[in-house]
Amino acid sequence: MNDTSAGRLRGVGLGPGDPELVTVKAARLIGEADVIAYHSARHGRSIARSVAAPYLREGQIEEALIYPLTTETTDHPGGYQGAIDDFYADCALRLAAHLDAGRDVVVLCEGDPLFYGSYMHMHKRLAHRYVTEVVPGVTSVSGAAAVLGRPLVERDEVLTVLPGTLPAEVIAERLAATDSAAILKLGRTFTKVRDALAEAGRLDEAWYVERATTGAQRLAPLAEVDPDSVPYFSLALVPSPVNSGLPGTHGESRAPERVQGGEVVVVGLGPAGRPWLTPEAQEALAAADDLVGYGPYLDRVPPNPRQRRHPTDNRVEAERAAHALELAAAGARVAVVSSGDPGVFAMASAVLEVSCEPRFADVAVRVLPGLTAAHAVASRVGAPLGHDYCVLSLSDLLKPWEVVADRISAAARADLVLAIYNPASRSRTWQVAAARDLLLEHRSPDTPVVVGRDVGGAGENLTVTTLGDLDPATVDMRCLLLVGSSTTRVAERKDGRRVVFTPRRYPA
Repeated sequence: MNDTSAGRLRGVGLGPGDPELVTVKAARLIGEADVIAYHSARHGRSIARSVAAPYLREGQIEEALIYPLTTETTDHPGGYQGAIDDFYADCALRLAAHLDAGRDVVVLCEGDPLFYGSYMHMHKRLAHRYVTEVVPGVTSVSGAAAVLGRPLVERDEVLTVLPGTLPAEVIAERLAATDSAAILKLGRTFTKVRDALAEAGRLDEAWYVERATTGAQRLAPLAEVDPDSVPYFSLALVPSPVNSGLPGTHGESRAPERVQGGEVVVVGLGPAGRPWLTPEAQEALAAADDLVGYGPYLDRVPPNPRQRRHPTDNRVEAERAAHALELAAAGARVAVVSSGDPGVFAMASAVLEVSCEPRFADVAVRVLPGLTAAHAVASRVGAPLGHDYCVLSLSDLLKPWEVVADRISAAARADLVLAIYNPASRSRTWQVAAARDLLLEHRSPDTPVVVGRDVGGAGENLTVTTLGDLDPATVDMRCLLLVGSSTTRVAERKDGRRVVFTPRRYPA
């Protein structure tokens, strides 16, 4: 059972060598510790301490755990293993003295503490007696892959990690049966490892990485490395065979080629803001090379310097669609943005219409739905669209007013709830009053009406009124109107909220 009055033991991984790859948590615990312990050879220089140096503070107790030997030559009666076991037992006693006195101890470890790490020998001897925490670190294998710029494994590939101290025939056998491999503990084992790579037919794929991520790092094809120049802190890496043709960061690089075959994705942004944007739409926007759309709608997409933006006026839908399709025909991934849903009085139909021209026959077009303004406004007041409803636009820019008026009257006679888009603009100020008068020919003046302005935006405002009291002067292009049917109700709830809903059952 752990003694809660004692100090805490922490094995802290420092990563492969770059002090900036030390995790935030590791840096904090190093700075807070009473005792800092680290291993070194007899020369006393500790790589672990040098990596942690920026995070040490004055007054900390340091315990240098100096290995009594670095080769298997010893006169210890138990041989090399006996000498090492005695060393670890002595180190554990030294750290236990601090822990028993209530001091928190951090044992520094290059890479990850439990990945061929020296800390694990303290952990096995002390973790059952003291409160213990292990802080993982970036491994040397990950660091080596990063500086090479070559993936270790992809999809269902297998990565095998081997110590260079294994027999050559075992290393060769394991290499022949894996996709990717990392071989650690080179130094004196380098020649054996190189021969094993050659025997397995993997030598030409192998890279040599020394002191990865540090200022002294060295990268080279393993076959070209002089065995006499190899230190212990180096490894051999056989990267993912799927990515064997990549140029990597160690050599010449080239810009990635554009994926052949562009496409146009018409994206619905919803009524306002990222919370109203679907994950599918977010993905399409993130992947795009070019963004095309009405300027204010494009402004709602966060800028990305990788992407080209093509803002246009709101009255050039066909030209905008043709431009997007031309970009895609040249290989670009193009997102055409619309507010709300692109298929509701928006860009989807314009893009599809132009895409039917013979010159764009080979350009792929997708439409991604968005939350409509009608649904957004309805959700803010309850469920006025709970039964059959009609969606129409009051704009007479693309169709005669006579057609608009006939449809308003038809919907009113059919007792449909109406969702009215584009009710007014600077140049269209009379249509709301005209629509109200047409509806009053078939609807009671008490019919509920919802005026939703800038729903989801900073200027959101909702007004619940009646058809008879509707003031056209309060309605502009940023508004959407919901006009109820004969069954639509306005109810006051106990919490003081007024809700609007249309029952799903219709009177017989």
